[in-house]
Amino acid sequence: MAKTMTASMTDGQIENVVDKFRAVVRKHRGEFNSEAVQQVLGLENLGMELLAPFRKHVEAMSNVIVHCVKVDRTRTPQQVLDATGREQYTARDVVAGMPRGEGEEAEVVFFNLGRYVSDEGLRDEYTARGLKPADTYSLAKVNEDDASFADTHPNSTHWRDANGKRCFAAFHRRYGWRYVRVYRRDDGWHGDWWFAGLRK
Repeated sequence: MAKTMTASMTDGQIENVVDKFRAVVRKHRGEFNSEAVQQVLGLENLGMELLAPFRKHVEAMSNVIVHCVKVDRTRTPQQVLDATGREQYTARDVVAGMPRGEGEEAEVVFFNLGRYVSDEGLRDEYTARGLKPADTYSLAKVNEDDASFADTHPNSTHWRDANGKRCFAAFHRRYGWRYVRVYRRDDGWHGDWWFAGLRK
């Protein structure tokens, strides 16, 4: 099952935001000088300045697709790839070290940046969304259950192997055929990729 987040902010959500901010300001009120606070309240663009970090978090969570899957973690890594029915371009040792993850069910969150990002920069994008890179078993199951998903949403996850080398699994369609690649990489990602994560 996939769902895309597109709805506009509701009045109830606005009240929730205001309530949360009010509560945290009350909790920390003793840390602020009253005269300085009064001067800050007189700033012309204070509302917009307070809105900026909230906007940043919301934008980070926009353009998100969620897939819920049931994952068989008893399979070998090679069986996981075989079950997707895709052409495989892989390094055997990287496949053998694919992260298995845990749990019978997974909610895999996909996000797209629409721009180039380095592998290191991608780590920060996951953190900003409260996500960690999805394990390869969960990602492969999404592509097993919905083979056409990667046709329009090329998707991937990444990890470091036992030697600290960067590795990735990527599902895509090109020139009419579907494939999966599992290799090491040191370069970045172009804007078409959707990155798979799990909530922390």
